[in-house]
Amino acid sequence: MPTTFKIKNDYRIPKQKTTKKQTKMIDNNKEEFKKELGLLDGTMLVVGSMIGSGIFIVSADIARQVGSTGWLILIWLISGIITMIAAVSYGELSAMFPNAGGQYVYLKEAYNKLIAFLYGWSFFAVIQTGTIAAVGVAFSKFTAYLIPAVSDENIIYEVGSFKLNVAQIVSIITIIFLTYLNTRGVKNSKILQTILTIIKIVSILGLIIFGFTLAAKSSVWNANWTDAWTPHSFNTETSSWFPIGRTALISGISAAMVGTLFSSDSWIGVTFIAGEIKNPKRNVGLSMFLGTLIVTIIYVLTNLMYVAVIPLSEIAGAKSDRVAVVASDYIFGDIGTLIIAIMIMISTFACNNGLIMAGARVYYTMATDGLFFKKAAVLNHASVPAWALWAQCVWASVLCLTGKYGDLLDFVIIIVLIFYILTIFGIIILRKKMPDAARPYKAIGYPFLPLVYIIIASAVCVSLLFTKFSTCGWGVLIMLMGIPIYYLIKEKTPN
Repeated sequence: MPTTFKIKNDYRIPKQKTTKKQTKMIDNNKEEFKKELGLLDGTMLVVGSMIGSGIFIVSADIARQVGSTGWLILIWLISGIITMIAAVSYGELSAMFPNAGGQYVYLKEAYNKLIAFLYGWSFFAVIQTGTIAAVGVAFSKFTAYLIPAVSDENIIYEVGSFKLNVAQIVSIITIIFLTYLNTRGVKNSKILQTILTIIKIVSILGLIIFGFTLAAKSSVWNANWTDAWTPHSFNTETSSWFPIGRTALISGISAAMVGTLFSSDSWIGVTFIAGEIKNPKRNVGLSMFLGTLIVTIIYVLTNLMYVAVIPLSEIAGAKSDRVAVVASDYIFGDIGTLIIAIMIMISTFACNNGLIMAGARVYYTMATDGLFFKKAAVLNHASVPAWALWAQCVWASVLCLTGKYGDLLDFVIIIVLIFYILTIFGIIILRKKMPDAARPYKAIGYPFLPLVYIIIASAVCVSLLFTKFSTCGWGVLIMLMGIPIYYLIKEKTPN
């Protein structure tokens, strides 16, 4: 057993890598993470973090953007496939570096501390906290179906252009509760995550099965697949379609993929907690593959159910984009809305638990490198980075107050894709930089599949910058703001 370095209040503090004594303390501290998560737990974390509210609402926007059943299904399928390609590629990195911190560590090893810091900075400023906020807002919006008072229309305070509503308060309360639960140790969090994710999977599969057996109509199915590859745009005011050209289709696809890629994101959360995974060299990569495969199948089947039950014009014109509510009304009648509301509440609650659990480990790893607040590198008596969890909680809660769910998606996805591209290209760099390093698992289809992902993701990024510069541009700017911050921190941090 490695010795445990104890100080007042039973906190363990990893030290700077400047002396032999400090290095020894860091090594001891890494052992303080309790390896309590198995393959099932890791897979459920991936699935639970990926499936939030997107699959219940995103298809409406896709239908409006591309206006054809074929493109609707294909966009979901493409997003799922490139996500799986990324996941199996990351498997090589997770086997090489089976430590807490995940993508931050991979970028540091492949490039340098600056690139890693820009990821960590973006992760804290926008990616993880923005996603937590967006999912929290989605939770409160659907809670309003059961409790009307919990609505974003219920304004409790207003000053100037700022409006504080009950939905925002509920979002913040859920984030605080889940943060507190995670500070109590990984065991309670993993039990909640596994139970809620299993309920989520069973519920969605039940919706798919009942949709096909109780509400599917051949007339709807056939009509939706007529001219399935002819793109159209939907006019929400007249509820009518009009044809679009190839250029408009490309723009529509890139805009539509914001939602599908966001819905398929957060699969890397399991890499952040690699230090708490049993046999991480095997289980981290396998969890990512199994999780992304399960979610891709669920997403495609759900959309096939939608087009079997709902006319495409109703999918595009769904109120507040709540396609699943429309489908559930067809399947279950008046009670359908309540069923979907409960499903989404469970889904988003489990999603945020996984996001909150995983995110703090990145700040912890940054702090051990001297690139984040020192207190983030402290493990509490439950062997979790409690201070980092609460810092994440505070900023995510602030983002909840913005109420700009759509803008948050654009901010998040452009930065996420940029760092996914850099990380997967990092596999190629590390093959040359560390040719003799142990690789218990190698990326499938290397270098072809990683390059396919890089090309597709780069094309989406370029298209987004052209079509959604007003929001995606801000996301890139936030990322670049990290450069002067890095050098400022570096000057104040002793070598």
